[in-house]
Amino acid sequence: TGTPATPELYKRLVDFALRKNIIVVNDNPYSFILNDCPLSILAVPRAKECCIELNSMSKSHNMPGWRIGMLASNGEFVRFVLKVKSNIDSGMFRAMQLAAVTALQAGGDWYEGNNRNYRNRRRPAEAIMQALGCTFDKNQTGMFLWGRIPDRYNNVEELTEKVLHEARVFIIPGFIFGSNGARYIRI
Repeated sequence: TGTPATPELYKRLVDFALRKNIIVVNDNPYSFILNDCPLSILAVPRAKECCIELNSMSKSHNMPGWRIGMLASNGEFVRFVLKVKSNIDSGMFRAMQLAAVTALQAGGDWYEGNNRNYRNRRRPAEAIMQALGCTFDKNQTGMFLWGRIPDRYNNVEELTEKVLHEARVFIIPGFIFGSNGARYIRI
């Protein structure tokens, strides 16, 4: 949804996981995109007892298709994942791994420049949302912008079909991501 997580949300998740003796997997690929204060669930006290955090070079470092991600947790959980992973594949081309290491060493200036590019791209997306009468939160993180369609439309397909036929532009209907997206579009 692009809604940034809060320390309070992460604390509630950790408390719940500890009470119920379950593992929380926090998929956090957009944490460094248009986010002035990136958060990790692992910053919450005792989170390493019950949480695994995932991130992706595809999103955070503009390396889509490279299939390079990362996992952080306690040693036991990491060993469990490595045991499963060792039966699925045997790693990736070393040059790609070395490129990822170099990307991870990028300083704050690189992230600032990347976010400046995303902010510049966000402005036209916001203008489109406004022109369509959608409501949206300007504080969304990540590379996509989600907007709720106006009530005058019976469903999201009505709006996306209208835009497709009149402007010849395809807009992603939110329902393809699940029923909670039924009244949303994503640009």
